[in-house]
Order: sequence, then C-alpha cells, then structure tokens
Amino acid sequence: MEMIERPVEKVFPNGDVYYGDYLDALPHGRGKYTWSDGTVYEGEWEEGKMTGKGCIVWPSGFKYEGDFSGGYLHGCGTFTASDGSAYHGAWMMNFQHGAGRKQYSSSDIYEGQWKEGVREGNGKYIWNSGNTYIGTWKSGKMSGRGVMKWINGDLFYGFWLDGLRHGSGFYMFADGGYYLGTWTRGLKDGRGKFYPAGSKHPSLKRWSIFEGYDGSCNAKLPHASSMSLEESMDSEPGIKRSLSEKLSIGSLLRTSDQTSHWASSDKDRILRDLARELSSQDISCKSCDSNDDQCELQGGSSVVFEREYMQGVLIRERIRKSAGKLHNTKQQNKFSAKEVKRSQCIKIFRGNRSHCLMLNLQLGIRYTVGKITPVPAREVRSADFCKEARIKMNFPRKGSQITPPHCSIDFHWKDYCPMVFRNLREMFKLDAADYMMSICGDDGLRELSSPGKSGSIFYLSHDDRFVIKTLRKSEVKVLLKMLHRYYEHVQKHENTLITKFFGLHSITLKGGRKVRFVVMGNMFYTELRIHRRYDLKGSSEGRFTNPENISENITLKDLDLAYEFYMDRSLRESLFEQILLDCMFLESQQIIDYSLLLGLHFRAPENLKPLLEPQDTTTQNDENKPAVDASLGELPVPPTGLLLVTHEPSSVNTAPGPHIRGSTLKAYSAGDREVDLLLPGTGRLRVQLGVNMPAQANRKLPEGDSTEVELFEVYDVVLYLGIIDILQDYSMRKKIEHAYKSMQYDPRTISAVDPELYSRRFINFLERVFPDP
Repeated sequence: MEMIERPVEKVFPNGDVYYGDYLDALPHGRGKYTWSDGTVYEGEWEEGKMTGKGCIVWPSGFKYEGDFSGGYLHGCGTFTASDGSAYHGAWMMNFQHGAGRKQYSSSDIYEGQWKEGVREGNGKYIWNSGNTYIGTWKSGKMSGRGVMKWINGDLFYGFWLDGLRHGSGFYMFADGGYYLGTWTRGLKDGRGKFYPAGSKHPSLKRWSIFEGYDGSCNAKLPHASSMSLEESMDSEPGIKRSLSEKLSIGSLLRTSDQTSHWASSDKDRILRDLARELSSQDISCKSCDSNDDQCELQGGSSVVFEREYMQGVLIRERIRKSAGKLHNTKQQNKFSAKEVKRSQCIKIFRGNRSHCLMLNLQLGIRYTVGKITPVPAREVRSADFCKEARIKMNFPRKGSQITPPHCSIDFHWKDYCPMVFRNLREMFKLDAADYMMSICGDDGLRELSSPGKSGSIFYLSHDDRFVIKTLRKSEVKVLLKMLHRYYEHVQKHENTLITKFFGLHSITLKGGRKVRFVVMGNMFYTELRIHRRYDLKGSSEGRFTNPENISENITLKDLDLAYEFYMDRSLRESLFEQILLDCMFLESQQIIDYSLLLGLHFRAPENLKPLLEPQDTTTQNDENKPAVDASLGELPVPPTGLLLVTHEPSSVNTAPGPHIRGSTLKAYSAGDREVDLLLPGTGRLRVQLGVNMPAQANRKLPEGDSTEVELFEVYDVVLYLGIIDILQDYSMRKKIEHAYKSMQYDPRTISAVDPELYSRRFINFLERVFPDP
C-alpha cells in the first residue's frame, strides 16, 4: 500500500524549496514549491507533477489559479497579467482552449470560444468604445457570419473574413438608410441597392441566408486593441522560459474532469444575443408582409439607388424613382428572378463552378438521412444491395408537400442502397445529426480542384471531415457491383486502409443530365498540417510532376518521392498485414489503378533551431527587438523528436472523425503495448493504422549532379495514409490500353496491368518506400 510521507521541507542545490507531501521521494499530495527566481506554486501534486487544483505566481506579477494536469495549465482557471488583463475559462496545455471570458487591459471584453490561445468559434467582443460584434471567429479574427453594431447606431449583418466584411450582407445606417450587397476584403465590390432614410425598403427576412444581392458599405471597423496569452507572455521576458521549465512540458496529460461555468448554455446565449441584436432592429417592410426580396411598395414615392462598385470605387449608379408601385410588376419580377437564377445555375454548372449542384446535393442528403434515420437499426440483407433498394424523389424549385422550396433549379434525386450506407456510417461511429450538419450546414461545401485526370468535381465539407466526389457512370456500376463484398470486408477488418464510403447519390437535372456523387471520409482530417501529399501507384511511366508546378498543395507522384520512411517494427508489420489483405480484396474484385494516398506532417528541424541557441533573458523586448515568435504555436521544448507513450484513453484526442473505428496500434519499441503519439503543442494523438503514425523520413541522395541543397537529411514525420481510387476495374478498355502502351513502354512500368500483377507490384513498391528497419 502506498504511503504518503508527512509534510517536510526540502531545499534543492539550485536554491529551489519544496514544502509538502511526498510519495517515493516525489511531491505528491499538497505542497508549495518556490523556485530560486521567486516563482511560487502552491497546490496539488501527483508523482512530481503539478496536477489538480493550484495557484502559480510569477515574479513579474502574472498569476494563474485553477486546474493543472501533468504540469500544464489544463482544465478551468483564471490567468491574470501584470497589465490588468484577465482570462477565466477553459485551458488545454497552457493555452486558452474552449469557452472563456477575457477582459483586456484596454477594457475590451471577449466572451466565447477559444482555440490554442486565440479566439475561434462563436463569440462576442465589446470594445471599450461601445462597439459590439457577435458572431464567428477564426484565428483570432472575425470570420464567418456575424453582426457588428457601432455606438453611433450603424449595424452590419453579413459575412466576414480576417476581420473585414467579405461576402453578402446588409448595412443599416443610424438614420434608417439601408445598403444591400456584397463586400470583398472590406470594400464594396459588385452591384448593390441603397435605400435612403425614409424610403420604403424590401423585406430583409430572407437575408439570413444571403441570397440574390450584390453591393456594400465602406464603414471603417474599429481596431481590436487586445493581446493573446502568447502576446502577453512575449511582453514579459522569461515567462515562456519559466513556463517551459516549471510546467514540465514533457509530462503526460490527463483530461481534467473539472467543469467550468462555461457550459453549452453559455454558447447558446451568445447565439441568442446575435438574434436579439437583429430582432431589435426594424428590418422588415412595414407596408407589406411579402416574402419576396422585391416586394411591392405601396403609397408615396420611393427612391432606390442602384450602384455598382469595383474594389470600393463607385463606377456606376442609377436612380430609380416611382410613385405607387415600382415599374416592375410582381409578375415581371418573378420572371426576371427566374431567368437570372436559371442562367446563373447553367453558367455555373457549365463552368464547373457547381454552386447549384452543391445546393441540390445538400437538399438531397438532408432528406435521405432524415428519412432513413428513424428506421430501426438492423443488419443489412441481400435485398438492401439490389437495384430496387433506392430512394427516389423529385425536388421542384417551388417545393412540394414533402420537399422544401429552394433557389436552385428543379432536380430529381436518387439515393443508392440507403440502409447499407447507413450501417456503414454507424460502423464508423458517425452520428446522423453530425453527418448532416457537416455536409448540409449553413457553412456549405468548398469546391476543390481535381488532383487527377478524371475531371471530377471535389467538394470538402466545412469542417474537413468529408470529401464528396463526382463519379462516372462506370465507376458507380463498379461500386454497386462490389458493394456487398466491400461491406463484408470493412465489417471484418476494422483497420482497413481502403476508402471509407458513406453515401452514393445521383442528381438528374432538367434536360436529363445526370451527376453522380459519392461521400467519403477525408484521410487528412487532422489538426496537424499536411506538408506533403503523394499519390503512389507503384508504376513509373509518367509518374512525376513538373518541378515548376511543385508546391505544398500539389499531390506528388511516385518518382517525386525523395524519402524512405522507417517505422517501429510492430507498426510496419501491422501496416503491411493490412495492405496485403486490402490488395487481396481488390484483386478479387478485378480492381486496378488504385493508389496509396500519403500525407506527411514534418516536425521541421528549423522550428527547433531557436531552442538550441542560448537566449538572453535579461534583455528587455523593445520595438527594435521582436519578441519570441508566437507562430510556433507551442512553448519551447527539448528537441527530443517524436515520443511514443503508453496508451491512455482518457488522455487522447478522440474527436469524432472518419477514422475513429480503427483500433489503437501496438509498438515494439514500447514493449508491444498500445501507444499514443505525444507531440509538443498538440498533446496525445491516438496511433491508428493510417492515422497519426510516427516515422523517420530519410532523404534519398539524388543521383548525379544536382543543384538542390537540403540542410537536413532526416526528419521526424507523422504519416496519414489510405488506399484510394478503387473504382476502376480491369475492363476491356483497360486491356486495350495495356496492349497499346506495352508496344511503347516497358509493360512493367505502366499503370494498366492485370489485377494480380498490379497488387504484387504495388506491395513491392511500398516495401521499398517503408523499408524493414
């Protein structure tokens, strides 16, 4: 039985003093530690680490009181700076992270969500001048949808980007005038309509979804005079160093069970403030109750200024005066709106800017998931894979008894094998509500350029969890043909590296054109930045990228790969065991042309350079000497590289995602135990097959003379990988392609080969990429 020693005082050779409880010669229980520089911590300890409730005070006047875990500020607590600023709320690994409230030295106040020390999420900011912003934040700046109200009575409701008005919105002046339009980086850009004070204006109820207008306003935003925790620490020499030394950065973490008063109800309150701010304004046309953007104006005269701006410069203006009703009748307006919307959708579709397709896709998925979710869960049957197992629905633009009206064009929706994909989503622990919010939420989808030659349209959900890709008819046939075996394979092998499919749909537009979509998990859904992407097939003919086109966002190919990756022995064995199983399955389905999509996160050596250089902590920061670079996003740590630690479920970042189903891997270097990856500034990451896999990247020496110089030849990397593009079978077309290319190139180097040779070559190539340590 462990016995805690009675409180005693111990003086260390370096001048530090500890008084409190001990366990096996380590502080454990309650105690007070005083460093030689005057820093004092008093509170709870666990095996030599500050863990539990406590208070730490720095000589500079900085003070933190609250929860600790493994030596980090972690949980709920209050941080008070010497300049009078104070933060109270959630913490994670020395960063404000979660919900909290901060009052700055300037008397500005922010309450809302934080992420790694910066404002991110929903929040409310009140400047000392009285100006108020309520809405979404990203990277410490107003980004997304929000409302800004100035002390003079002006109000803007719309979209923001990096602290500037960007996108659709409306601006209401204190005198009652309105401007409806769009902004680009804070400047009016495009067409808009200005309604002077006293004139009739249309209903703005539908502007909550921002449809159908261009225009803007150039009111100047106030500057947010505030500092983040990192900036506050930069202003005080030695604070970062003392945190690094005294908060035991390399220690293990435990998620605090302490709950603060910042519950979900407080987040909802911030959103209610947004709605209340708008509802307090008179934003509807008093003369009518029309839902049309261009309602009829009755009685008196009305003046409307139709303007067009280019980057803030007024280039065109037309004044429209009317007595009684406007010149355009309601019927004319309806016809005009119909023609504009229709032409825009066709133009967008033909130009591959598929806004209307995106809207149709969201409407269809929302309907399908909502229809299938209430059905009691059950095992799939053979009938669930047949041709008749499909949901079909018409979506007229005006709506119907079971479908809502929408601003796109009429379309016909088809959902393939809904019960099968529902079970696949549940198999991967995807909640139906989260799935719909991710794809069908107000933030919409982002269109990506195709990384391959297929010409497919790619969408990415706003939270990066899902990729949606358009398919050819032949690919849909292959997927439906192999779906039963795919389901069995995924069910049997939870660590499969094969693409995770979550839905298969098609949209038929007026005129008979059909577009087919598949929803997949995004393998690069991670909080770590992906620095390099490779698409590896194992073939060499044409598998390279023009050096002039290489950038961080380009997906490189086989011949561009300049690294070999050395992994823990057990991790490598697990990887190739699953690759072999997956390739056997694809071979049995006569599939070729698949590839390993590999993403690399580098722990760049250049980030470690400042840690190896002596720092003069006695010199004060001034305007001519920049503070420590806060862009590193983490406190200084010893350059020990990647660290595998014993798996502790309560301490791991297990946010729901497409890869949550895979089991935690065991590592040979950790005694064949399940392990987590401990990264400074990120914390624990669960090591799964294809996710958060640590490795050492050795750069292969270039052949012959080369002007390329790389300072480092060995990197610590985190790998993300999976097998993609599995919908190409060895059809007659591919057999002809193989015969034709074999006459021009070495048959062993081309992509179109029979499935058995393809899988064998694929595995042999990957064994060279991931050599046996």
